Amino acid sequence: MSDLRELYQEVILDHGRKPRNFGPLPEANRHADGHNPLCGDQLRVHLQVENGVVKALHFEGVGCAISTASASLMTQALTGKPEAEARQLYDEFHELVAGDGTSGEHLGKLVVFGGVREYPSRVKCATLAWHTLQAALEDDGREVTTE
Repeated sequence: MSDLRELYQEVILDHGRKPRNFGPLPEANRHADGHNPLCGDQLRVHLQVENGVVKALHFEGVGCAISTASASLMTQALTGKPEAEARQLYDEFHELVAGDGTSGEHLGKLVVFGGVREYPSRVKCATLAWHTLQAALEDDGREVTTE
């Protein structure tokens, strides 16, 4: 295994074991629930949006290491960002893991998920939090599913 691949695996395992921004967010004014029936991942995204900016972003739930790590890194990447930038990062992340992998110039640490596209069933794990984030940004009350 290459040194870079090992580093990526370490980052995913670290965030999977010790997720950041995990837990309730009492100040949240937007929420969404997501479910991946294939893997059993279930999560809830909590957003505090003020004046078009993601002031805080937390998540709760249970999931595999990839799902949990993706949600954890997502919360770090998007906190403090304008909603428009959060949507752009969603598009870039989705292209990285489900597309041809050419995107990623603004993704920072999120590039660790680039190898997921080689495992189609794991793409759903990596993108669940992001799809759930989109529903929370839309604030439409729908539950997200990867099926």
